[in-house]
Amino acid sequence: MSPQDVTVVALLADPDAPTDIARRLARGLPDRLADRSDQGRRFDVRVVSEPFTAKAEDPHTLMCRIRDRGRTEDWDVVVALTDLPLHSDGHKVVVDLSHEHGLALLSLPSLGGLRLQTRARRAVEEAVLGLAGPQDGGAGEPSRRQRRPGPFGGRLAPVRPGRVGEEEAADLRYVLGGPRGYLRVLLGMVRANRPWRLVPGLSKALAAALATGAVATVNSTVWSVAEALSAPRLVIATVGSVALMIGWLIVDAELWHRSAEASPEARQKARLYNASTVLTVGIGALVCYVGLLLINVVWALFILNDQVFAAATREPLDATDYWTLSWFVASTATVGGALGSGLESDEAIRAAAYSKREQERRHMLQDDHDDQRTT
Repeated sequence: MSPQDVTVVALLADPDAPTDIARRLARGLPDRLADRSDQGRRFDVRVVSEPFTAKAEDPHTLMCRIRDRGRTEDWDVVVALTDLPLHSDGHKVVVDLSHEHGLALLSLPSLGGLRLQTRARRAVEEAVLGLAGPQDGGAGEPSRRQRRPGPFGGRLAPVRPGRVGEEEAADLRYVLGGPRGYLRVLLGMVRANRPWRLVPGLSKALAAALATGAVATVNSTVWSVAEALSAPRLVIATVGSVALMIGWLIVDAELWHRSAEASPEARQKARLYNASTVLTVGIGALVCYVGLLLINVVWALFILNDQVFAAATREPLDATDYWTLSWFVASTATVGGALGSGLESDEAIRAAAYSKREQERRHMLQDDHDDQRTT
């Protein structure tokens, strides 16, 4: 314990999103910990941004790294935050705890995609209080395999304790299982990828889409086609164009994950990664579509002429026509944007679609695959 009853807590965070979360947590964490702990106890919270998960995603390896890193500092408790999904024995790991060394490894995607900051704060508080709390000494101290979970599991329902191997650095683990746990991790992975970044990341594709939309809006043939389309057909055009953009981006940039291993756990992880990719790209494509739709509405209001439109379509121009034409043009422009995405580099698309940790993980897998092919 540090002098003067001050517990030094280090939030060791991967760069990018985990570091941002850790810094926001650190603002009010000392006071919250002091309020919930023993009277008179104080906490000094420090944020350290380091890529501690580089070229590794095994919980045991990461816990050993955290332990070795903590030995070089005056930290009493270390809580490591990563935006990589962690797996062990077919389960999604939420947190690994080592009471012996005062360590915790928290996987942020396991907290889900909603209220992430609040859930992360609760998880970190429970981890710190559990690791820094008073422990019974002497012969009466429970062994590392007999520790009671305490309130941590209840705070993170539906999290449950998981099995920890004798050789592992952790002495307590919480995992997610079942469809609910799968969905929670999936949404957390999508949140970590931050799909809204896909929009500015596809500048060339968006330029092609905007150009396609601008030309289509002033084309009298497009006016006639849009006038003849029913709502169900417009919906089909929307779904088809967005699906085409999603498929094109995934195939062209080689975003689909293929596992080199044939084990059930490897296949399960591959399905999880691919599902997160489809959702991430899908959300980004929908945001692009909505943006194109709004821009096309404004463009149509500015450019369309009542007399010219009526002469071409033999129908008077009304408010419904503005909406129908913009809707159809947005679908057409989305197809143009999908083709325009071929002008983007694969690296640019991956950078827009994935978090920094996920990009590094995929680089590592690609390097391993290349090494296997070479040997």
